[in-house]
Amino acid sequence: MTGVFQSVAVADEQPFSPRSVPTRADRAFRVVSTTAAMISLLIVVLTLVFLVDKSRPAYRQSGVIGFFTKSTWVPGSGKFGVLGLAENTMLISLVALCVGVPMSIGMAVFINEYAPNRVRQVITSAIDLLAALPSLLFGIWGKVALEGSITKMAAWLNGHLSVLPFLRLVSGHAAKGVLTGSTFQAGIVVGIMIIPLVTSVSRDVMAQVPREQCEGALALGGTRWGMVRDVILPFGRSGIVGGVLLGMGRALGETIAIYLIVSEVVAVNTHVLTTGSGSIASWIVTNFDGTSPLGRAGLIAAGLTLFLITFFVNVVAQFVVKRTGRFS
Repeated sequence: MTGVFQSVAVADEQPFSPRSVPTRADRAFRVVSTTAAMISLLIVVLTLVFLVDKSRPAYRQSGVIGFFTKSTWVPGSGKFGVLGLAENTMLISLVALCVGVPMSIGMAVFINEYAPNRVRQVITSAIDLLAALPSLLFGIWGKVALEGSITKMAAWLNGHLSVLPFLRLVSGHAAKGVLTGSTFQAGIVVGIMIIPLVTSVSRDVMAQVPREQCEGALALGGTRWGMVRDVILPFGRSGIVGGVLLGMGRALGETIAIYLIVSEVVAVNTHVLTTGSGSIASWIVTNFDGTSPLGRAGLIAAGLTLFLITFFVNVVAQFVVKRTGRFS
């Protein structure tokens, strides 16, 4: 009898694991979700196949290696090279990150930790409204309203930080005509454009920090900034990094604003304050209509390059988010 009671007691101590029986709604949701995921993947694959197929004439004329290692664009002679456009695209995106990321993170911290409720609601609504504005308005604003201020800023940077090669003017003087339509001007406008995206992601991540940890840090005598630095930012590091890389992907694909602002050149221009820049997307928009079939194949090949760059950025973003999340 003792053994029987012991076996019953042991059986009672076993955790109860309910059997999961999917309902009809569960099965329907699973089918819909799987179908949506497969359709998304199919669209990406078909887009890649289309770009590769339509860009083959350009690769045959210029060579695959030459297309990615040269900076030239003469459709009539079959000479294509996307290196300069790709580098200018990356430079504009890097300037945009330098402008937009600090402002976005600072704004997210202010909204979550410092702003009163009424101010928080107003700022949040303003950020959402900023995200809804089309890029055309940003381009017009950057060209008409900001050009004078950005030119003065660029002249100051050249006068005080020209020891850095990328902040040095090619012509050696800070004339207004040399400072307009530059990578710096386009990067500032695109940096303002990515602020709503990076701010929203960072704000949502920071809002997930357990308030017990924040209050514990304050109860131990820490300052509010110390709590932000030692608790909130480490906790949300992976999400913030993911938001920054999403902002970079947004900057890489920007078209209309860059088209309205920069003086487009095919060659790479590492002097970010000097006139002459461009991006792959804006170059395609500028030259797609009225070009020859071979020239259109070259533009599609440039679009394939932008597709590959964006795909690489997304892969790096996933790797960085997983790695930073592991050490959070």
